[in-house]
Amino acid sequence: MSLRSFPLPLSFSHPPVASYRPSPPPFAKRPFPSFPSSIAVPFKTSSKSPSRAAWQRPVYVYPDPIPEFAKAETRKFEDDLRRKLLKSKEIFGDDVDTVVELCGEVGDRIFSNFLHKEYGGPGTLLVEPFTEMLLALKEKKLPGAPAAARAALLWAQNYVDQDWEIWTSQQSQ
Repeated sequence: MSLRSFPLPLSFSHPPVASYRPSPPPFAKRPFPSFPSSIAVPFKTSSKSPSRAAWQRPVYVYPDPIPEFAKAETRKFEDDLRRKLLKSKEIFGDDVDTVVELCGEVGDRIFSNFLHKEYGGPGTLLVEPFTEMLLALKEKKLPGAPAAARAALLWAQNYVDQDWEIWTSQQSQ
């Protein structure tokens, strides 16, 4: 048995949805005259006005990293991270200084490198250096790698942008 397509008789076809418009009641007045859609409305241009270009989103250029800020912030980061990790001596044991050095300035210089090369103010704090910290700590088999990387990230989220604002406002005075 084959399936065939047959045109439907006229009585079975439905009118297009767009063609059905209820007519207004006879007492209703239209507040504005209706114009047929086929009439072209001229676009008035002036020879004095410049040609219109397509709108482009403005591009914000972040400032370059400030080496003095990076050094000062790295010192503050190391001091605060050391203080925080010493509270969890049972996790880190005698490796607190090694963990802080790896995360901060000495060793792979992860946080310091980020501040010197990539951080350009609020909106430029990345998660990548903290992921690198976690991987470097795990690679060296140091205890508490996840806790140290998380503490470093939380510290940066709470202080780096705020310290940048303070630093730059003092520099401009």
